[in-house]
Amino acid sequence: LADDMGLGKTFEILAFYDLDKIEEPSLIVCPKSLIFNWINEINKFVNHTEYIKIYGNGETRKDIIKNINPAKRCLYITSYDSLRNDIELYNNINFRYLFLDEAQAIKTVTAKKSISTKLIKSKYRFVLTGTPIENNILELWSIFDFLMPGYFEDLKEFKSRFENDESYKDIIYKKIALFILRRTKKEVLTELPEKTITILNNEMEDEQQKIYLSYLAKAKQEAMQEIEINGVEKSHIKILALLTRLRQICCHPSLFLEDYNQDSSKLKQCIEIIKDGIEAGHKILLFSGYTSMFDIIEKELLKEDINYYKLTGKTNVNERVELVEDFNQNENVKVFLISLKAGGTGLNLIGADMVIHYDPWWNMSAQNQATDRAYRIGQKNNVQVYKLITKNSIEEKIYELQEKKSKLIDNV
Repeated sequence: LADDMGLGKTFEILAFYDLDKIEEPSLIVCPKSLIFNWINEINKFVNHTEYIKIYGNGETRKDIIKNINPAKRCLYITSYDSLRNDIELYNNINFRYLFLDEAQAIKTVTAKKSISTKLIKSKYRFVLTGTPIENNILELWSIFDFLMPGYFEDLKEFKSRFENDESYKDIIYKKIALFILRRTKKEVLTELPEKTITILNNEMEDEQQKIYLSYLAKAKQEAMQEIEINGVEKSHIKILALLTRLRQICCHPSLFLEDYNQDSSKLKQCIEIIKDGIEAGHKILLFSGYTSMFDIIEKELLKEDINYYKLTGKTNVNERVELVEDFNQNENVKVFLISLKAGGTGLNLIGADMVIHYDPWWNMSAQNQATDRAYRIGQKNNVQVYKLITKNSIEEKIYELQEKKSKLIDNV
């Protein structure tokens, strides 16, 4: 089920599950942050449904799993991380339905999360994801390897054919079209207001640019040395660390330079947009891949006397729900700072009608998912999206990479 984000995949699955009254247990696996979102949707739409969350410490989860009754209809909900840790406890359990939510979590074939989900026994398997491909075609292979092992040729051959045979894309399309249900917002939400995306460039100021160019020269040199010694395949972590440093300088050099006390052109631009947006009556979601960037932004918001909420990976699940509900209704809180990884899924923030992406992420899908916290069923206002990109920097290269990946996704 690959419906666009915000069209009700959760609701569709609950409606489907509600039709089947067979006395067997079923399992939902989702990111930890979405467990309570599922529970809220169950209580809202199918409140007669019996469910149990497999949640808490290892001993608590163990007791729950040991007591799963194979002859009783009940919907169990657990997280990918818990499943990975508890996988041996599921050896003798047969589920009727196994639902994977935000199934891009199993995109990496060799990851323990992916391997664990494929070991669970069930009669029927479903995946839910608005983004079946985020970075490359192999992610789609991994998802189908969960759904129907052996449906595609082995991974190596699949990759080789995709890269070397242009006609193979048509074969892939024909094979997956039989099993994917996908609706887009354009098709379904004809009443949904417009979404306007604007790329806003900024130029580094003198001191910031000096630091950037200095680190760029150093990064090139270190990368070449690393590749020379270890080869490209074994240099990924080092190279990623070097790229991350360059990205941080674009955001604000003080993310890692303690004695930096100059400005960041991007921060100035961002605060101006926020002030103008609030003056025009907008409520704003501000996303960043760096939670440490929020510490800097918060100081600026306090200077300007702007009320805000913040949601990161450290925000506990119950508090997430409360913050979301209050932000949607509270006219005094105009800004919501949200880390891209923690808040990119499972939130309904239609109280906002402006979205700012402070820094570009490696794939467009993650940013689109974040944007669609505001652009979904129930949104009455036009949504304005701003993407802040620093000129003559790695951010422009990341944006080009996003465009390439988007083209791949559209083609498939």
